[in-house]
This record gives sequence, structure tokens and C-alpha cells, in this order.
Amino acid sequence: MSEKINKEEQAIRPGKLLDVNCPSREILQHISSRWGILILIALDKDTMRFSELKRKINGISERMLAQTLQTFEKDGFINRKMLPVIPPHTEYSLTPMGLELYQRVIQLSDWIEINLLRILPSEGTVESGQKKEDR
Repeated sequence: MSEKINKEEQAIRPGKLLDVNCPSREILQHISSRWGILILIALDKDTMRFSELKRKINGISERMLAQTLQTFEKDGFINRKMLPVIPPHTEYSLTPMGLELYQRVIQLSDWIEINLLRILPSEGTVESGQKKEDR
């Protein structure tokens, strides 16, 4: 079975993302959007309600949270579970594929956090007109 998956991955893999017609570009856009990455990080291995996610992700609007959750559900990254209670409650969690994606996103996030001081210009650099690449 794993041989079949490897062959499928190899058939898809070779640089098609750079092709304007590649369908994976749309998925990449969903994941790499401003809120997409933050939602994946916020959910982590937890199950959360909409209001909990909204509180955890500072600055996201209800509209953007709802839209991104709906997109991730269609992409297969998020489970949406409606609980039969009054008032209605909806819980969100990552699917197994969403957890795989989370592992990759958190590595990128960790790398950014670790290297933030190297990435951001130092205070004196911007004021003196020195370019980032001159450092």
C-alpha cells in the first residue's frame, strides 16, 4: 500500500505548483492565508467551539473565522461536529490530514519565532537607511 502512495506522490510532486493551472495552488492559498495558519495552530490537538477559537485568535473577525473553517472543512483538514443541544453548539477539531498539516505548519511557525530577531531589521538599521542585505 505504501508503495502505491509513494508512486502517487511522485506523480504529483515535480514542480506542478509553479504551473498557473495547478489545482494545488488553491489549497496552498487556503493554508497560507493570514488566518488559515493561525487557525491550524490554535486548534492544535484540541477540540474547540467557535467562540473559543475566536477568543484564542486575537483579531480575527467572525466572518473570516467562519469562512476559513468552512474552507478547511471542505478541504478535509477540519472536523465540524454539531451537538444536539439548545442553544446549538458546534465543535471543531483537526482531521488526521489536518494534524499532518499542523505538524508542518508548526515547524514553520517555530522557525519564524526562533529566527525573528534575524528576520526583523534591528532598530538602528532602518533609521540609518542601511538595507537588510547590507547587514
